[in-house]
Amino acid sequence: MRLLFSNFAPMKRIILITGGQRSGKSQYAERLALSLSPHPVYLATAHVWDNEFRQRVEAHRKRRGSEWTNIEEEKWLSRHDVKGRVVVVDCITLWCTNFFYDRQKQEWEQPSVDEALTAARDEFDRFTSQDATFIFVTNEIGSGGVSDNVVQRRFTDLEGWMNQYVASRADEVVLMVCGIPLKIKGEKE
Repeated sequence: MRLLFSNFAPMKRIILITGGQRSGKSQYAERLALSLSPHPVYLATAHVWDNEFRQRVEAHRKRRGSEWTNIEEEKWLSRHDVKGRVVVVDCITLWCTNFFYDRQKQEWEQPSVDEALTAARDEFDRFTSQDATFIFVTNEIGSGGVSDNVVQRRFTDLEGWMNQYVASRADEVVLMVCGIPLKIKGEKE
């Protein structure tokens, strides 16, 4: 599959890759990063909740080769100096989960959607203030029906608003559909 981008690596660039589950977002992001840098960074934001998810994480690790610098960071991305690098952040959805659900608190002490969104936006701004090429992967979880579960609706709101925030700051946005990249923001070929 051909990429929508040529070999360039201008610094201070934000690219957002979005789509549904299993639409090819991560693999596209990885190929794009390798086309821009011989040694990109993979910044994984997932908290490993169970064995099934641990197996998914292992499959992702095996897919990437030794040319990658792998960083696991659930929340505070800005702790990592990535200046001058090409960085894949996979993914915003799991990263937002870490702001939405604080495992150190009781359920009734969880942050509001507004508090979680403000914290995620502030951390995004701190992280992307570095001179680097950022490739963010996210999910379009709000594309389906409205959930009858209040917690899911709250998270869908958070995720949707965070996706809009990142897209508004992105130089380019790509929507993945059935493994096919569709550029929806940025320069056309």
